[in-house]
Amino acid sequence: MTHPSVRSADALSLSRRGIALPLPTATATKRHLALSTNSIAAIQNLAGLENLKVLSLGRNQIKKFDNIEAVSSTLEEIWISYNLIESLSGLEKAKGLKKLYMSNNLIAKWSEIEKLQANPELEEVLFVGNPFVDEDNAAYRIQMIKTLPNLKKIDGLPVDVDEREAAQAE
Repeated sequence: MTHPSVRSADALSLSRRGIALPLPTATATKRHLALSTNSIAAIQNLAGLENLKVLSLGRNQIKKFDNIEAVSSTLEEIWISYNLIESLSGLEKAKGLKKLYMSNNLIAKWSEIEKLQANPELEEVLFVGNPFVDEDNAAYRIQMIKTLPNLKKIDGLPVDVDEREAAQAE
């Protein structure tokens, strides 16, 4: 019988299990690792996960992006909403990152968003609930597109033609 945490041959969910890092060795062939809601304080011990594409660490107590080097060449998506992250330093190593979902963290400075320019494949971001976000200000979306021109979706909404033109005009 398959363990209830395993949802497919490519995914392993250990969410709400009280799991802490280091990870079980059975995760080495997985493409999606879900460790949400486990009170994890730091990212560590990802060595051996050379196939990992999606890392889900939402609703933990993570403060920074440390120790992602082991998966930086394959990682395409990070789901890390509802943590305590103030800085995006460390993500520059994940050159193939396409999606970054990190709503409700503690990003307060626009200079942190500028660090994502090191991620040329980034297409989709979710930052709602971070202190720097002005959800009612169209200029926020234009600035995001200007800073990260390859974005296709911001905070769950597609980038439209008018927004892209406005960002290019500035």
